[in-house]
Amino acid sequence: MQIARGLKALRARANLTQSEVAKRAGVSVGTVNRYETWQDRAKLRVPTVRALADSCDAAAEERDALIQLVRNLDNGWWMDHPAVPEVMDPLMSFEDIATYEHVFANALVPGLLQTPRYALALHEAQDVRTEAEVIASKVDARIKRQSILDRSPSLHLWAVLDDAVLRRLVGGADVMVEQIDHLRAMAQRPNVDIQVLPFTTGAHAAGSGGHFLILGRDSESDPMSSMNVVYLELHKRGLYLDAPSEVQNYKLMFDYLRSQAADTSASLDLLAAARQEFAR
Repeated sequence: MQIARGLKALRARANLTQSEVAKRAGVSVGTVNRYETWQDRAKLRVPTVRALADSCDAAAEERDALIQLVRNLDNGWWMDHPAVPEVMDPLMSFEDIATYEHVFANALVPGLLQTPRYALALHEAQDVRTEAEVIASKVDARIKRQSILDRSPSLHLWAVLDDAVLRRLVGGADVMVEQIDHLRAMAQRPNVDIQVLPFTTGAHAAGSGGHFLILGRDSESDPMSSMNVVYLELHKRGLYLDAPSEVQNYKLMFDYLRSQAADTSASLDLLAAARQEFAR
C-alpha cells in the first residue's frame, strides 16, 4: 500500500495520466493500475517500480525509497514461507516498517502475544486433519513473528482485549495460566500496553465487529514515508484497508475502546483475577 500510494503521489505531482506514465515507462496501462492499486503485492518488481518512478520525474531519494520497500518485501523471512499464509505476507511486511500497532481482540489472544502452547492449541483446533509437523511449523512461524517486538527501534504494541479473550478456555487451565502470566509480563515492557475491556462495560465502540489491527508510521517531514493501514482478520483470509476515511474510522473506534477499557494498571488486576480462576 505504501508503494502504491507513493507511485500515485508521484504521478499526481507530475500531472500525468496512467496512459502517459505507461508510455514513458514502457509498460502497459494495466501494469500501472496494478501497481497503483496494490494488486498482487508479492509480485512487485524493482525494475518496474524504478521505471514508474523515473517516468514521473521522481527525485533519486524518492525512487530509491520505493525500491527499498520492494526489496524489503522480497527479503522478509515470511515471503514464500510454507507455514505463513499468503494473506499474512502483507501484514508482516507492514509490521516490519511500522512504528506502532493497535489491536482489538474480541475472542482470542493476538498473535504477537501468544505463548507457544496457546498457539499450538489454537492450530490444533482450527487445522483439523492437518499433520502434526505442519502445525508445529505454523506455531514456530507465529512465534518467530513476535521478534518484531524485540527490534530496535521497537514496535509499540497497544492491545485492547475483550474480557471474552481471558475467559475462553484454550488448551486447558494450565495453558491459560501460562498465557495470562505471559500477558502480565509483556504488559511490563515499555513498548507494550495491554488493556482489558470488562464485560461490565456493556455495549462498546466496536459493536459487533471482530478482531482488527491498525498499523502505522507517521512522518511529518516525509509524508511519503508515512503509513496507515487496517487489517481485518477473517476466517482463512484477511482484508486490508488504507482509504484515509476508513483508517480514520478505525482509529476513532480504537480511541473509544481505550477510553472504555480499564486502564493499564487496573487491567493488570483483571488479568490476575482471570488467572486465579484458572489456577483453582
